[in-house]
Amino acid sequence: MKYLFLCYPRCTTCRKAKKWLDENKIEYEERNIKEDNPTVEELREWIANAHYPIKRFFNTSGGKYRELGLKDKLNDMTEDEKIELLSSDGMLVKRPILVGNGKVLVGFKEQEWEDALK
Repeated sequence: MKYLFLCYPRCTTCRKAKKWLDENKIEYEERNIKEDNPTVEELREWIANAHYPIKRFFNTSGGKYRELGLKDKLNDMTEDEKIELLSSDGMLVKRPILVGNGKVLVGFKEQEWEDALK
């Protein structure tokens, strides 16, 4: 099974995740989240299959998140509005994301990925 690996090449966490995938011989197709951000349809599917709240899909430490003041705005937004916003700019999306085999992993936590993929 080949996974879809969404990352931002300049992100150190993404580079760690990629190294971990390579070391564990997990096949993936890499996609630059900034150049090819997730679509509304993809996000809907991933959120439905993930075991996380939608807020986990936001890059809360990113400059764009702070610039838009999303910390204070997210609670008043509908799920559709949040998904539209996430699909508008890949830099708003937490990364890396690994999708495949019925799994959606958001952010790289080595133990979580190991437990999910082994």
